[in-house]
Amino acid sequence: VYRCVGCEACTAWCPHGVSLPDILRAVRRILVEFGSFPAELKDSVSRVQSSGNPFGEPRAERARWTEGLEVPSFSPGMEILHVPCCVPAYDPRAAKTAQAAVAALQRAGVSVGVLRSGESCCGEAIRRVGAEELFRELAAANITAFEEVGAHTVMVTSPHCFLSFRGDYRELGADFEVLHQTQLLQRLVAEGRLEPKQPLGRRVVYHDPCTLGRQSGIFDEPRELLRSIPDLELVEFPTYNRELSLCCGGGSGGVWLERPRDERLAELRVRQAIETGAEILAVACPYCLQMFEDAVRTMELSLEVRDVAELLADSL
Repeated sequence: VYRCVGCEACTAWCPHGVSLPDILRAVRRILVEFGSFPAELKDSVSRVQSSGNPFGEPRAERARWTEGLEVPSFSPGMEILHVPCCVPAYDPRAAKTAQAAVAALQRAGVSVGVLRSGESCCGEAIRRVGAEELFRELAAANITAFEEVGAHTVMVTSPHCFLSFRGDYRELGADFEVLHQTQLLQRLVAEGRLEPKQPLGRRVVYHDPCTLGRQSGIFDEPRELLRSIPDLELVEFPTYNRELSLCCGGGSGGVWLERPRDERLAELRVRQAIETGAEILAVACPYCLQMFEDAVRTMELSLEVRDVAELLADSL
């Protein structure tokens, strides 16, 4: 049951529209109720419950990624509340993706603030693991926190947060606009408020994250951002792109599980990227960033993995 990574490729192919992810999530809820699920996931659920993030890091450190950026706490009247995923909030490498996006917003004159210790994990992965009660507690706390500061538009780093805020949270009464950072950044470039100028001079292949592409329908904005960068050659994965993109393997708690070598989807995807002749594998999800960089190190390859926001920031 826990081999499913929640990529929902099965729903794209099923001629009867059967949602296996919903079925597996229901089965997982039963397993969690009986405590019969993988130890690694139990540990992650426990850490989220105790500290609000799957790493068990202090809440007071949640905004440390903003150091040097002079990002204020969100206050009424600001345009954007930025809510980074737990990964960029605590992982120094992934933090660069959130830093790049916020720096670009500031450069465009967009007023953006953060909640700091006032937010918790969005709970998307926790819900897919089967910990429904904890997910509802997290969602209720986040919705209240967003409402108390008067946030009307929330920008997220992670497609997993995007999917959860836009769908699951609305089931629970949330009423705010949600934008993935590629959507907002592409809009600013189209309006002329951001102008990429520095040429890249590299060949790039873009990977569609399952939660951003197949599950949320956002395919064009990341590609348009990449095309706006001078001297960037954008190539596509043959066949396995857009709706048919191959999962990195990090969803539904997969990012916390150790898989056998022959089941590591990230390594298969990295091999596909190498075959395109690309020098950079561009992503738009912190999970994908982690999974692919780990795969590149394990496979001892020279492929560079970068977030779309990082490439845009370099060009600005």
